[in-house]
Amino acid sequence: MTKNKNTITYSRVIHLSHIIDTDIPQWPGDPPVEFTNVANIPQDGYYLRRFCLGEHSATHINAPNSFHQNKVGIDQYSAQSLVLPGVVIDICKAAAVNADYSLTIGDVLTWEKQHGEIPMGSLVILYTGLQNKWLDKNAFFNTDVKGIMHFCGFSYEATQFLLQQRQIAGLATDTHGVDPGQDNSFSINSLVLAQQGIVLENLTNLHELPARGTTVIIGVLRLRNGSGSPVGILALVP
Repeated sequence: MTKNKNTITYSRVIHLSHIIDTDIPQWPGDPPVEFTNVANIPQDGYYLRRFCLGEHSATHINAPNSFHQNKVGIDQYSAQSLVLPGVVIDICKAAAVNADYSLTIGDVLTWEKQHGEIPMGSLVILYTGLQNKWLDKNAFFNTDVKGIMHFCGFSYEATQFLLQQRQIAGLATDTHGVDPGQDNSFSINSLVLAQQGIVLENLTNLHELPARGTTVIIGVLRLRNGSGSPVGILALVP
């Protein structure tokens, strides 16, 4: 029997998505998360709720049409594009010193000296440690008196390098944006999504992932022409 070259071996499966609840951190202007009982077991014989939340709430994926007119919605991503190898770049120490730190090309090259060149088609996951502050909205957004958020992200130069020189599939992070909190132009999102890449935000459990070798599986809601979707993400850890 010929061995399938796409065979995935793993020892553990890890949730990379936060639990969705009504008190999760929400980007300013996003609709609130709501749950409404539709049926209950005593009266109806079964339990059912209706839920409402924004397309970019909780752990989510962004689609090209969220930043580019006439680009595709989340329903147009192929199944194959949603299963990909993940590499994790840990900047927790830098983030603890500077909440506005942005990943640099130098950081990428330093990571590669230890772990090898980032494979083509990878999802580059930025681990900042902010996942630990998910239940504290004020700490998670770290907004100053002027209303400016302070959390880490990818620099424009590093993103260009990863896209052009490493031909990655996309970016992910445990913050509410692959763009640093101070960047209100969404330049990183725009750059990646112009190529119909993957952008994932608000991940968790990144401390359980190795630097490389993980397979990431992204379960989207195939919303017609959706600007994004809450996602259930599973990591298959070798």
